[in-house]
Amino acid sequence: MTSSERDEAAVATMGPPPGTVVVPADEDPIAAAGSEVLGGPPGRRALLGVSWWVPARFLAVAVIITSVLGMVQKLPCYDGAWFHGAAAQYTHACYSDIPHLFTGRGFAAGLHPYLDRLPQPSPDMQYLEYPVLTGLFMQVAAWLTPAGGTGEAREQWFWMINAGMLMICAVVIVVALSRTHRRRPWDALLFALAPCLALDSTVNWDLLAVALAAVAMAYWSGGRPGWSGVFIGLATAAKLYPVLLLGPLLVLCWRAGRWREFGAAAGGTALAWLVVDLPIMIANWQGWATFYTFSQGRKEDYGSFWLILMQTRNEQLSTLNTWIAILLVLACLAIGWLALSAPRRPRFAQLAFLVVAAFVLTNKVYSPQYVLWLIPLAALARPRWRDFLIWQAAEALYFLGIWSYLASISDSKQHGIGLDWYHFAIALHLIGTLYLCAVVVHDILRPERDPVRWDGSDDPSGGVLDEAPDVFVLGAARRLQEEETYEEFRLADLDWAKPVAHEDREEV
Repeated sequence: MTSSERDEAAVATMGPPPGTVVVPADEDPIAAAGSEVLGGPPGRRALLGVSWWVPARFLAVAVIITSVLGMVQKLPCYDGAWFHGAAAQYTHACYSDIPHLFTGRGFAAGLHPYLDRLPQPSPDMQYLEYPVLTGLFMQVAAWLTPAGGTGEAREQWFWMINAGMLMICAVVIVVALSRTHRRRPWDALLFALAPCLALDSTVNWDLLAVALAAVAMAYWSGGRPGWSGVFIGLATAAKLYPVLLLGPLLVLCWRAGRWREFGAAAGGTALAWLVVDLPIMIANWQGWATFYTFSQGRKEDYGSFWLILMQTRNEQLSTLNTWIAILLVLACLAIGWLALSAPRRPRFAQLAFLVVAAFVLTNKVYSPQYVLWLIPLAALARPRWRDFLIWQAAEALYFLGIWSYLASISDSKQHGIGLDWYHFAIALHLIGTLYLCAVVVHDILRPERDPVRWDGSDDPSGGVLDEAPDVFVLGAARRLQEEETYEEFRLADLDWAKPVAHEDREEV
């Protein structure tokens, strides 16, 4: 190796200069290979971000294309499989809750969610079983749906309008991700091009909560904890999982001594959630509480390891909620210990991914669209295409597996996979998610291997936590700090013991 080659290799290991935008093709082999489609990695004279095609606009176009491809994938159902026979929508893997609930939840009849009972109520569900902000989203789409035409045509319009509104949510998510890691806006491309975004974006209304949570993380990254809390509260009013983001913020602010900022986020969360939910609580408590009572009374369901356990044993677990709570609490305690004892304070996105993944893995049900909760967090926590695509492949196989299994049990000819193969599909989903969790934990324990920190960054999504000193640590982190403090004192003593040159004595 020549001296010039050694110099270039040394510069490469140092990472990009401070203040520059990180280009994935410069640090990720798979991204570099994929960039060949567009002419290869950008050269050193490339003027990135100075034309109209700034990252946010390019990412918005990319996510729109992915969303449109997802809508095309649902075309067989749109053309009739939703309406004619139960098995066809599963055989074509294009099922969506949206058209079915337009009639099933009373929107077609003009009923108001949480105030009017369902057209066909059951003992455990008499009102809409979705959180308040999601119910409002559904109601707005119903108001925009044309009143004339057949029931089938109105359901098609309802799905199409929701698909457009959810596409807007996807654009908000990708722009928020590009703002969260400002030096790494292209990491958001993992979300924009995610295969499961195309497959799952219109299965249900989860992208609304994901968009609000992504905006919350962008606000926290920008050093505005109060507004971050407001959007966490709004996201929690659309889906329960975003409230889990307060857990990572708690332990990270504890370690950094940033209690005022955490208080602002927690207060904003409570305030925003109450502003949305309190009017419905007052108007009809039973209607508001249906989401929580329905979730609590639900048994083990599709996609969870509890389903494998119960179907293998051919029985139900009466204390299922207790076991789920115990496992989730233990997982969160372990993540908290990791955050306080890691040799370097973990990044916010890393802990957020681990906590939400723990919730997903221990939950009694795993609907295919739940993967959307994790995709933005994975893009921020582990921006490497190899690991991301391994996980996405496992999730895509589960997506195909659940619809094939439902086709088998809903069709007398049993065109689809059986129970054993469906259990295998669930196991693939669990293993894929655990694999990505293990990689993130490895990055936390070996921060020099973290792809976000290799260029000298601390926590680009951390906001007030970025570059903040630690004030409380445990375990290995405490020992490391004590060793560093001792070494600093020892070196200081050695410096004072050195003879002082004559020309330096006056300064000393």
